[in-house]
Amino acid sequence: MKDSLKVGSTFTCSVLIDQERTIGFMGEGLRVYSTPSMVHDVEYACRDLLLEHHDSGEDSVGARVEIDHLAPTLLGQKVTISVTVAEIALPRLVFEVEVKDELDTVGRAKHVRFVVDTVKQAARLAKKQERLKAVTGEK
Repeated sequence: MKDSLKVGSTFTCSVLIDQERTIGFMGEGLRVYSTPSMVHDVEYACRDLLLEHHDSGEDSVGARVEIDHLAPTLLGQKVTISVTVAEIALPRLVFEVEVKDELDTVGRAKHVRFVVDTVKQAARLAKKQERLKAVTGEK
């Protein structure tokens, strides 16, 4: 991780709430931004903040999300996701996140990510695949 990442570093992005990001179980007229989509968008916003600070061969993975979904956001609205680095204890990073639409604060979150070496991560996943094959008898 580059020294450019500091506690207090920020990133902001906007996301259009399209049909894929909404709930459908209450019918078409009641489509709103889904909590799972908000979690997804928060994770990616935090990762996007880190991309400019990674050294070659690094990426990050999410480990924890605490989220409060505070208000509905309608289909077709935009949300702005504001991310702030709250804690750096490499490889662990903690982010504070606020999600707002044009009218309301619709979410607040705390997100934990871990910086990983992608080569080491690939080796770790390959070992797990081998263990899985041994358990399932797959070749």
